[in-house]
Amino acid sequence: MKAIINGIILHQETELQGQALLFDEKVLGIVPKDQVPEAAEIIDAKGLYVSPGLIDLHIHGYLNEDTSDGSEEGIRAIAKGLLKNGVTSFLPTTMTVRWEEIETAFDVVRGLKVQSARADFDGAQVLGAHAEGPFINPKRKGAQAEEAILAPDADRVIKHKDIIRLITMAPEMPGGLDMIHAITGQTEIVVSIGHTDADFETAMAAIKAGASYITHLFNAMTALNHRNPGVVGAALQAPVVTELIADTFHVHKGLFQFIHDVIKDKLVLVTDCTRAGGLGDGEYTLGGQPIFVNGIQCRLKDGTIAGSVLKLNEAVRNLRDNTNLNAAQAVQTATQNPAQAISQSDKGSLDKGKDADIVLFDQDMNAKVVYIKGHLKYKSGE
Repeated sequence: MKAIINGIILHQETELQGQALLFDEKVLGIVPKDQVPEAAEIIDAKGLYVSPGLIDLHIHGYLNEDTSDGSEEGIRAIAKGLLKNGVTSFLPTTMTVRWEEIETAFDVVRGLKVQSARADFDGAQVLGAHAEGPFINPKRKGAQAEEAILAPDADRVIKHKDIIRLITMAPEMPGGLDMIHAITGQTEIVVSIGHTDADFETAMAAIKAGASYITHLFNAMTALNHRNPGVVGAALQAPVVTELIADTFHVHKGLFQFIHDVIKDKLVLVTDCTRAGGLGDGEYTLGGQPIFVNGIQCRLKDGTIAGSVLKLNEAVRNLRDNTNLNAAQAVQTATQNPAQAISQSDKGSLDKGKDADIVLFDQDMNAKVVYIKGHLKYKSGE
């Protein structure tokens, strides 16, 4: 048994002080500091935040690697690199590329899902795959490759129901609603509305059909208008999980408080990070297309926004610093909320019985120490 003392424990919406977190491979409980068992191994947090591990449900790449490359070594590199950001589990996310390439990526993720659950895996745990496309609308393709877009086809997706946890699609495309019915009726895959030109009524019909998630709110979808509420309007009123890329570029920071107040515990922070993440300015690729990075902005040559270089711990900090939320409340949007979104019941909080995925953050949300299932995976400076 281990006990973390002298930290600020981020438990649910509360910042707890004077308490200790007990854990082995699972969280054993939170007790007053003076009730720590004598046999426990003591870890002094020295005033750091004691947080659940962060969970990224939408991340394409990092450190010059991309899920769609279909490389086991590449996804391993992403998984290892994410530890430094306090990310303890994630969904490697494919782009709209050729279906054969997507399937190759699924095969790689399938193998790594098993391997990453082991104690000796050097990186964040792989929970499955997020398929962003290829069943999207060319009008709202964003940085996705139009030539690789496919018509809705539930059978292609259902074939991979063991590894796909989340799929982004456009419900207004012919056969889209039928595809949602089939996927949600026959699998546990979460269907998300995204890269879509759907109007409000179609978005609500898709939600009624079983879609329960919205991909990167405001981006690559119909906007909120008082005469045509669009997909944004549906997201703001329906009980659906909604992603936010909180880099202050995809969505203005002045909206963060409003979005959180409306969406509440259905708000999920994601990065939509590309292979350029963790690197400097310059030219990279995304789904085979060149992208250009300048600061926090990633764009195609024509200026189209193309993913991000956001780190999930930075997203949490941006949300906290631009709202009235405390650190515990901000962290929930990248821990408990995403875990609940994909029914990952063993992760997402420091409740007793959860996996001991624990991160010690400083006040700026820089990860200093990372545990996954109670095993030390990263320590700053080592």
